[in-house]
Amino acid sequence: MSNSDKRLLVIDDEPSLRHLLRTILTSEGYLVDEAENGRCGLAMLEQQQYELVLCDIRMPQLDGMGFIRAALQQYPQQIIIMMSAYGNVETALECMRAGAYDYISKPFRPDEIVLTLKKACERLRLQRENSVLRQQLSRGAAAARTVGSSAAMCKLMDKVATLAQVNSPVLIHGETGTGKELVARALHDGSPRAKQPFVAINCSAIAANLIESELFGHRKGAFTGADKNHPGLFAAAGNGTLFLDEIGELPLETQPKLLRVLQEGEVRPVGETRPRKINARIVAATACDLKQAVADGTFREDLYYRLAVVELELPPLRQRSEDIPALCHHFLQRIARREQRPQPQLSATALEILQNYPWPGNVRELENAMEKIMIFHSSDTIASADLPPELTTASASTVTSASAPDNLSLKQAIARLERNHISAALEKTGGNRVQAAKLLEISLRSLHYKIKEYGL
Repeated sequence: MSNSDKRLLVIDDEPSLRHLLRTILTSEGYLVDEAENGRCGLAMLEQQQYELVLCDIRMPQLDGMGFIRAALQQYPQQIIIMMSAYGNVETALECMRAGAYDYISKPFRPDEIVLTLKKACERLRLQRENSVLRQQLSRGAAAARTVGSSAAMCKLMDKVATLAQVNSPVLIHGETGTGKELVARALHDGSPRAKQPFVAINCSAIAANLIESELFGHRKGAFTGADKNHPGLFAAAGNGTLFLDEIGELPLETQPKLLRVLQEGEVRPVGETRPRKINARIVAATACDLKQAVADGTFREDLYYRLAVVELELPPLRQRSEDIPALCHHFLQRIARREQRPQPQLSATALEILQNYPWPGNVRELENAMEKIMIFHSSDTIASADLPPELTTASASTVTSASAPDNLSLKQAIARLERNHISAALEKTGGNRVQAAKLLEISLRSLHYKIKEYGL
């Protein structure tokens, strides 16, 4: 990041000193904003994100010590450098105890202030690099779900490489378990935002009365239980990427506020009167048919078109069965390495069964199957008998219906018919069990039971 990308805030009650600092720092390529006291400085922090803050200690209204305590309570990662013409060792120690990154005595030489800022910027760079490394380590094995050389996956990843270079919103469609978040991460990792945060939220996992606060933040006291300021996920994403999973589950009353963010590039935290600018890229994902949701009145049409500037369709695993051998190899290799044991190989028969299974849970279900096999398996080869029963049963049912028409068991025929109908309903609704139950005209409880019974 060049200096021209870094915005600094100078807080001092002396206009001449602010002018001097602006002249010095602007010549070094920094973007400089000014505030005349701590109270104004706090107000500016609410409106704009700053890489660094230079703050005087003695000021009217709110002095430097009051500012740093209030600022770090709301923005604990903010780097603040204190300045004073009345300083001594005790003053410097007090500033450092309050959370200041460094302390500079006035008068200072231009090269002294520039060197201090360079050190602070280097610390900021290292913090961000460490954050990126932690994110990469945490997603580790999950990134393997993008493994595959099928035509469908190659075409998808070509689109991802192109879209990574632009800032337009992207809407990802795909059944549960196809790896929508991994595609969103690939968009982020291949973009100029790669060193910035990637923040993900599942819209269906947050209570409707909390989703607005989680996304946009809130002020202390904005509602019962808001005992401190909360910046929100848009602020946490900063100049990075915000991934909104299961966007179809976003409450209808929150949708206009998200639409405004996309239109205006700003958010207004709960309890605040002034909006804040944001610069995060929005990537959304859904397993349901958003066009149908628009028709049903549960999703705003204008928001849909704002999110779906570009749409990506993730193929289900059953449509790219040629990728299953590579995925199995990767998962078995990863698990074997983790457990410090030899990696077993799949027999041809076992691999055929895996490729013929419909995988309603997609890559996530395949990964879980490999995990289950490795728990109970110890030999060098995984045979068909070592596969989980639900996989072999499904395969046997397929073979029986195709090659043994003289099997006249009505019970088995009804079971096959039920399983096929449930699979078709789940496929049509993108894995949405509530909608599938309605199509099948059975209760949701019955559907859950049958999904478990048939290994779906």
